[in-house]
Amino acid sequence: MVPLDVRRRFRAPKVPEPDAWFWTLKLLSTAMGEATSDYFVHRFNPELVVLVGLVAFAGALWLQLSAPHYQITTYWLAVTMVAVFGTMAADVLHVALHVPYPVTSVGFAVALLVVFVTWHRVEGTLSIHSITSTRRELFYWAAVLATFALGTALGDFTAYTLSMGYLASIVLFAVLITLPGLGALGGSNAVAMFWSAYVLTRPLGASVADYLGFPSSVGGRGWGHGTVALVFSLAIALGLARLLAERRRVRGRERLTRAARAGTSPRLD
Repeated sequence: MVPLDVRRRFRAPKVPEPDAWFWTLKLLSTAMGEATSDYFVHRFNPELVVLVGLVAFAGALWLQLSAPHYQITTYWLAVTMVAVFGTMAADVLHVALHVPYPVTSVGFAVALLVVFVTWHRVEGTLSIHSITSTRRELFYWAAVLATFALGTALGDFTAYTLSMGYLASIVLFAVLITLPGLGALGGSNAVAMFWSAYVLTRPLGASVADYLGFPSSVGGRGWGHGTVALVFSLAIALGLARLLAERRRVRGRERLTRAARAGTSPRLD
């Protein structure tokens, strides 16, 4: 295995721009992670499931860290594995260890704060546009993992501890997630608004997955967690296919432009 060089630098950020496709895939991945975790944690040994999830997450993250630049499939594979493992880590604390949701919510919030404070002290910025070295990328993925775990705990806290249920939780987080966008438009700190929205996508997507997956007896639609996981996985795959096709078109236009400027015929391969 090639050793990881935390000093390694990249020509461009290793993460995508937070455009509409970014937020769409992020929401889909949160819902998929919630449904996948619920399916496996409630059907198999929770500790074993988390261990398998950790191995899958570590493998996906290694591929991402080893990539020389941003790659669509590699990056979003890492995100989906974070979604699954981060959810499992939060769920198993409650399901297997019986830690109350308020405690896990506060605990993961503190963990995220520690990551942010350490990241800012070491690198001087939390901007995703600055992810141009392996060390910064490690901080980024630590923050991402913490946001998924925190968001999972928050969603469960509103649905169960506060007895709001899944549908009311969806409405709550759908309203809350608009606030960072409005704040950014109003001139608020863009980095703070980004990470606020990033945290809130998790409980929003998870609440949607729970609402669709759980039976009507507990306020859900009764689709089943396995079905919901497959539906959102398919949606993610279609979204990635769209991004890859767009990238091929952009590169094709770039080749045509370069060829026209050079007065030669473009390569078709």
